[in-house]
Amino acid sequence: MPARAGSGYEAAAPVDSATVTLHLYDTATRTLREFTPVREGHASVYLCGATPQSAPHIGHVRSGVAFDILRRWLTAAGYDVAFVRNVTDIDDKILTKAAENGRPWWEWAATHEREFTRAYDVLGVLPPSTEPRATGHMTQMIEYMERLIERGFAYPAEGSVYFDVAAWSKAPEGDYGHLSGHKLDEVDQGESAELRGKRDPRDFALWKAAKEGEPSWPTPWGDGRPGWHLECSAMATWYLGGTFDIHGGGLDLQFPHHENEAAQSHAAGDGFARYWLHNGWVTMAGEKMSKSLGNVLSVPNILERVRPVELRYYLGSAHYRSMLEYSPEALQEAAAGYRRIEAFVRRVAEVAEVPVGTWTDGFAAAMDDDLGVPAALAEIHGQVRAGNTALSGGDTAAAVAAASTVRAMAGVLGVDPLDAQWVAGSRGDDDDTAIALDLLVQAELAARQQARADKDFATADAVRDRLVAAGIEVADTADGQKWSLANRKD
Repeated sequence: MPARAGSGYEAAAPVDSATVTLHLYDTATRTLREFTPVREGHASVYLCGATPQSAPHIGHVRSGVAFDILRRWLTAAGYDVAFVRNVTDIDDKILTKAAENGRPWWEWAATHEREFTRAYDVLGVLPPSTEPRATGHMTQMIEYMERLIERGFAYPAEGSVYFDVAAWSKAPEGDYGHLSGHKLDEVDQGESAELRGKRDPRDFALWKAAKEGEPSWPTPWGDGRPGWHLECSAMATWYLGGTFDIHGGGLDLQFPHHENEAAQSHAAGDGFARYWLHNGWVTMAGEKMSKSLGNVLSVPNILERVRPVELRYYLGSAHYRSMLEYSPEALQEAAAGYRRIEAFVRRVAEVAEVPVGTWTDGFAAAMDDDLGVPAALAEIHGQVRAGNTALSGGDTAAAVAAASTVRAMAGVLGVDPLDAQWVAGSRGDDDDTAIALDLLVQAELAARQQARADKDFATADAVRDRLVAAGIEVADTADGQKWSLANRKD
């Protein structure tokens, strides 16, 4: 895959995309579908990005990490990837927050957009091919509305423009509700009752008539500002074409946002997205992490507890469609899992050069099965265990081979320990101490494992006794030996 700009990341050679058997779960069909791109060898992806009303929390950036892994696997599989991630920089919530804080709306949006960018960068999320802002695409939105009005699926009213849900539903090709499963008599757009001129409460605003004190742009139907859904259809098709491969976003966007995007795009005559992918939420006590619930954990706050690469590992460790239940214990467990990978690769790198190798067949099968990261991580940890055994037994060549394989697989997940982003200036004294301790303990555990394999149980027990005396508890699990500090307090 290509290196991240300025990262120094050394890539594994991509494979021929024609040999890839990637399957992705498509929300629209509720099936696991083989990925077949619009154009051979090319993959086009549109991701709903930030609405920068406030600083990002880890629930926001989980989507960025999940779709970064998709992008890296597509690239590693030999695809030329066009990856578009938008910024919704004009929105009701932005206007409200800016007004509450006595700041210009554009400054408020730009300030928090930079915070999102910093969060993506610090977590190693690759920059998108382009990152369009809604405010820069008014011309495309006006043209989109003209097409819809001309086809009879939108209407102007008192300075606003609305999408006619009933008209589209009655059309032979109409498919309103196909993405979310909502029935027409259950539709609630959640829009302000102040919007004037709607013929049907199920209709949604493509364009909102100007209000005093709010920003506005001129259109043939009057000054105003765009509706949320129109923005993404206009930007996605402008950059990726009328039909493109993958549209992604959080599960909470499935309705109304993505349903309405699909409806207006199909009604305008565009094929739009061929696959719809939705990532699960980060939850606390079973509830979605959000501002309104007051259970927000900001990225800077979490990075006081773990390193950036450890947070990325945590956010990407569960399957992207599953809910990720946050707890301090789960975060620390994930960080410890990453440190085991890191300690092994660094041990090998101290005695030999470790190039980026190729991934295992099991890793490829896991990733091709709807980005099965948990199974992919199992492959990585299996190589780590085998490599530690080889290193302790003096088989440097086997250890280097395992470490090279680990680098290739970890790189696809964005957590290669030898990537320059994670090596240069990413650790403090406490982090260096933790890594050094892990290196020492892993060496002892490898010696214990070898002694047990040789049926030298006296030596194996002596190793364990030394560790216990040092305050280190050892547990033998199905996944190998695990260690922790006795009576540890997080």
